[in-house]
Amino acid sequence: MAASNRAQLITKLHTVLKKKYQAPPTQPTRPMLEHLLYACVLEDCPADLADGGFAKLEQDFFDWNEVRVTTVTELSHVLSRLPDPVKAARRLKENLQAVFEEFYTFELDHLKKENLGKAVNKFEKMPAMTPFVLGYTVQHGLGGHSIPVDFSAMMMMLATEIATQAEAKSGRVPGLERAIPKNKGIEFATLLHIAAVGLSGDLKDKKARETMDAVNKGSSQRLDDWIASKKAAKRRGVKRKAEAKAKAEADAKAAAEAARLAKIAAAEKAAKKAASKAAAKKKSTTRPEPVKSVSASTSKTAKSKSTKKVAVTAKKAAKKPAKKAAAASKKKPVKKSTAKKPTSKKSTSKKPATKKPTAKKSAAKKATATKSKSASKKASKKTAAKKSPAKKKPTKKKGVKKAASKKSSSRKLTKRKPR
Repeated sequence: MAASNRAQLITKLHTVLKKKYQAPPTQPTRPMLEHLLYACVLEDCPADLADGGFAKLEQDFFDWNEVRVTTVTELSHVLSRLPDPVKAARRLKENLQAVFEEFYTFELDHLKKENLGKAVNKFEKMPAMTPFVLGYTVQHGLGGHSIPVDFSAMMMMLATEIATQAEAKSGRVPGLERAIPKNKGIEFATLLHIAAVGLSGDLKDKKARETMDAVNKGSSQRLDDWIASKKAAKRRGVKRKAEAKAKAEADAKAAAEAARLAKIAAAEKAAKKAASKAAAKKKSTTRPEPVKSVSASTSKTAKSKSTKKVAVTAKKAAKKPAKKAAAASKKKPVKKSTAKKPTSKKSTSKKPATKKPTAKKSAAKKATATKSKSASKKASKKTAAKKSPAKKKPTKKKGVKKAASKKSSSRKLTKRKPR
């Protein structure tokens, strides 16, 4: 909407309000904090009910700090005559808490001496501060030019097309302070609040509807359409909530059913595992004896094979030295007999020559016998040396024993006298 058209509608609204409604007496002078708290109670509420509720707060509580620490339910009981006591009690308590946290005191009159913009910025930062409370505090407490507009007044502004939907959401009507001068600001705000509260209390209020139609024709019809659309939106919201709730319940049921099936499947799986483990235990208890006998038999066979191999190797080792000894015995007596022929020649002069060959043969047989014995002993010692590899030195002693046996055999041959 153009600024000129809006300004014309605002001035027309002001003139119609003055004709239809009568302004109440001016508000008494209050401290800065009480203006703020009274605005919390007055929002969307008739002035007489707000005055009664505010007076009861001052009567029932010792100071505003006690109100600050009181619960919302207790405050709503005190403000029970208000149209929406819970909202008013919450707004009052939260703004008291914000003021205490911002200034650490309830004495705010020093803000009147400061710059208006700084004070307004401090109040705007408070989380529970509404446009109506801020505008009323600036207008009555700080002496600035600001027209408070609550939800009820904004509904009239929408119906008369002074404000748009976007502006109504923000809670501010641009150009309102320019169209209404400062000296008439309190009067306009008071008359607008009276008409708006009457309409919000009774949507069929003739006086308020006539006022809107006088400002802009068709305002009452637009109000009905807006209320109908709002109700339809509420129904849609309720329907969406019901659908969301039903969907959530269905999802919860499906999840519960899935969890139940999962539990059953897990129980069946656990039962199968337990059965398989039990079967495996039974098999393990029945199989160990045959396994042990097989292992024992295999170990026995392995041991027997190893002993047989050792015996065969020992026999082979015994045969080889025996053969070598036999071959050596066959070769050596010939040399000895040839070397010791002179002794036999000397004895021929004393004994007959027919008995010489017999003595040589017997001596050779004895030498072979002694050599075979020594060879068998050597073979047995070699097998023992193979079994005990640590003892390898006796090999030298065997050579000494061979020499000793040779000497003994030669001595026996020389000592023997011919018969």
